[in-house]
Amino acid sequence: MTSLTFRRPVDLHVHFRDGAVLREVVPYTARQFARAIVMPNLVPPVTTAKMAAAYRERILAAVPEGVDFTPMMTCYLTDHTDPADLVAGHRDGVFAAAKLYPAHATTNSQHGVSSVDALDPVFAAMAEAGIPLLTHGELVGPHVDIFDREKLFIDKVLIPVLDRHPALRLVMEHITTQEGAEFVASRGSNVAATITPQHLLYNRNALFEGGLRPHLYCLPILKRARHQEALRKAATSGSPHYFLGTDTAPHVRRLKEADCGCAGVFSAPVAVEAYLRVFDEDGALDRFEVFASLNGPAFYGFAPSETRVTYARVPHAVPATVAVESDEIFPLFGGTDVEWTEQ
Repeated sequence: MTSLTFRRPVDLHVHFRDGAVLREVVPYTARQFARAIVMPNLVPPVTTAKMAAAYRERILAAVPEGVDFTPMMTCYLTDHTDPADLVAGHRDGVFAAAKLYPAHATTNSQHGVSSVDALDPVFAAMAEAGIPLLTHGELVGPHVDIFDREKLFIDKVLIPVLDRHPALRLVMEHITTQEGAEFVASRGSNVAATITPQHLLYNRNALFEGGLRPHLYCLPILKRARHQEALRKAATSGSPHYFLGTDTAPHVRRLKEADCGCAGVFSAPVAVEAYLRVFDEDGALDRFEVFASLNGPAFYGFAPSETRVTYARVPHAVPATVAVESDEIFPLFGGTDVEWTEQ
């Protein structure tokens, strides 16, 4: 196959940050995707409908002229989330979903939830209103092995929450393990998962290839090869339980290459090309549109894009860095070629 035409995809997990970084990174996502679910872990976090509406305006101001792109906002859940504000924000078209970060699990999660059980009134309101719950699926603690976080989160958090709230619509974000893929597949149509390009392309060996690779460090961390293989099988299966969510997470160089480097892979400049590489390698290009353009809209309840885009098997070079004021961000595949180019 030398070219592939499909509906314009949607990215259902992005980090735009704010300020100068936001202004530089938003155009990469906006040019490739019709919509994106925007994460709320800013400083301070986006915890109210008013804050989300203001953040949406800053994002829209960074979208290049003439580009049709819709950011979909999320509420950062805390121990003190007001269910009424969340439901009202969803009813008014501000919130598309709410995000559960376990406290201290990832970037800017220090305001996250310390007791998931205590949020039962919020989950009940979300289930009644049809608001999706998005989870950073890791159980954290001083005695929890970082490679076991996802499995423990499923067993100790997700299953009890869904047992108590069976109608809750839930997305397990950026699944990284065979257990994650199997858990999602075992549930009903109200449970789904996003899968990132880095977790499809790499396993944990890539973090140490020739030395420490900080620009491939992300959370959840890359796992064993068997988990990578399970994720590839899930993503390319055509199952409605899985859809595209890059978790593109920009950090400038001084924050990545530090004694306590930040987690995140900046994949936005080559997001579609990265997924196409996986589907091409696995002989599943005929199922790419389902994963990238159809499953996500079906789960969230919005219409897929009517715009068709075409990618040809024509290599092009990826810039080594993206400048941000006096610093720079290293993109996925930076300084190398990718096999596909949008026409």
